[in-house]
Amino acid sequence: MSVPQLPLALRYPPDQRLDSYLEAPPGLLAQLDALARSPAGWVYLAGASGSGKTHLCLAVCAATEQAGRRAGYLPLATARGRLGEALHALEGNDLVALDGLEHIAGQVEDEVALFDFHNRARSAGSNLLYAATEMPDALGLQLPDLRSRLSQCIRIGLATVDDAGRRGILSARAQRRGLVLEDAAMDWMLTRTGRDLGSLLQLLDKLDRESLAAQRRVTVPFLKQVIARP
Repeated sequence: MSVPQLPLALRYPPDQRLDSYLEAPPGLLAQLDALARSPAGWVYLAGASGSGKTHLCLAVCAATEQAGRRAGYLPLATARGRLGEALHALEGNDLVALDGLEHIAGQVEDEVALFDFHNRARSAGSNLLYAATEMPDALGLQLPDLRSRLSQCIRIGLATVDDAGRRGILSARAQRRGLVLEDAAMDWMLTRTGRDLGSLLQLLDKLDRESLAAQRRVTVPFLKQVIARP
């Protein structure tokens, strides 16, 4: 199986950079910047959905390539059941970000493939960035040696973003894009469209396109019109 070669714009969208990650735990961004720029070891991020794990994985890959080094990103949900082949295609990168370890937990062949890849990366001096919903011991991994390797990483927990944090992230992203998002429309989004940050950001992307095409501010009536469209 070949690893999907994602276009640069999709892999590293401008909104997903280290400096655009809000409310980071102390020292996190400096640690990830070091991971991108030099041989710095292995980092393990744990956090619930909406805590920004994918944002950080893509941001570190972007920073790595900006530093003139090679990076590879793999969402593990796409490689479940055949992880060995996917990881083989990532050999030789200076940094590899593996997003969604929970998707291969309990798949013994995948766990063995990841254990072997981790050892090869360590021998080659490659940096690794893992992201998962739980810390290694709570992930349901069947291979003790893999749990041991992952537990040796620098482990950082990410907090779930609250309503104030969601508002800050949406406001900052809208401002960077020059999108005029009225306060009433923001309130409506946060109370009527769900609190999953990923879904809110997708909606913001759609609003950005639609408002540009219509040359309109994002008001509550306009927001309702956009949501009502298929």
